[in-house]
Amino acid sequence: METYNPDRSISRRFIYAIVLTSVTLAVEVAGGFWTNSLALLSDAAHVFLDLFALALSLLAIKLAALPPTETRTYGWHRTEILASFINGITIFLIAAGIFYAAGGRLFHPQKVNSLPMFIIAAVGLAMNLLSAVALQRHSHHDLNVKSAFLHVIGDAAASVGVIAGGIIMFFTHYFVLDAVISILIGLVVFVGAFRVLRDSTHLLLEGVPRGLTVTKIADAMRAVKGVKDVHQLNVWAVCSHISILSAHLDVMPEFKGKQASVIYEVEQMLLSKFSISQTTLQVECMMCAEGPMLKALEHLATPHDHHD
Repeated sequence: METYNPDRSISRRFIYAIVLTSVTLAVEVAGGFWTNSLALLSDAAHVFLDLFALALSLLAIKLAALPPTETRTYGWHRTEILASFINGITIFLIAAGIFYAAGGRLFHPQKVNSLPMFIIAAVGLAMNLLSAVALQRHSHHDLNVKSAFLHVIGDAAASVGVIAGGIIMFFTHYFVLDAVISILIGLVVFVGAFRVLRDSTHLLLEGVPRGLTVTKIADAMRAVKGVKDVHQLNVWAVCSHISILSAHLDVMPEFKGKQASVIYEVEQMLLSKFSISQTTLQVECMMCAEGPMLKALEHLATPHDHHD
């Protein structure tokens, strides 16, 4: 009997969602040119952003299973950040293209085949909802899946806007609405591209992972029994789900012989409270260096003049 593997189950659902989203992308691109609808093409750009997010999430799962090598001690996890950066630039350029095309249509509206546009957008909405259903099961306890789930829901909302625009244009022939919808979707795409670029650049520059602050981490470490202070604290990330920390722990004198226990408690706290799984902690005892024992040893090492 085959045992249940949660990673395999999640991977299958991601693949299912990626296939559906790819079909949606192809249909909307073809339909956008067929119906002369810039709104459909703009929504296709949004779908492309979601498709990349899904593929990146699946890539993260696959990379996590690859072992480190002699030349890559963290494996291939960093690929996720590099891919995000490249994708952010690509989507940013697409958003600029949407704004340029929509600006022209605002002043010179073009006829749109609104009925086929409505049908194609409805198909896209159905595909997005099926993808959302596939991911919803794991979205409550897996941040990676939750992020992808929210991307798909966002695209479903954009499809609703295109459907509404198609209905209005079918009855009113107010074709400038196609450009207005395109601009609104372009803004969503632009914001998405900006976030991807901001987060990927931040991680490439070894910034503190989003959601973490050095002050809160240091305070939590000082609150661990036996820790007097924290020095040389550095926090960075290999990828979106692997955070790393290094620090010097100044332990209290009475815990000098229990350093392993102090390190263990700090590591468990960092994992449970901040999801930091990889740490390098160096223990020191400043008070011990200035304490009476060291002074006594220094006294013994100092030559003295003895007078009879």
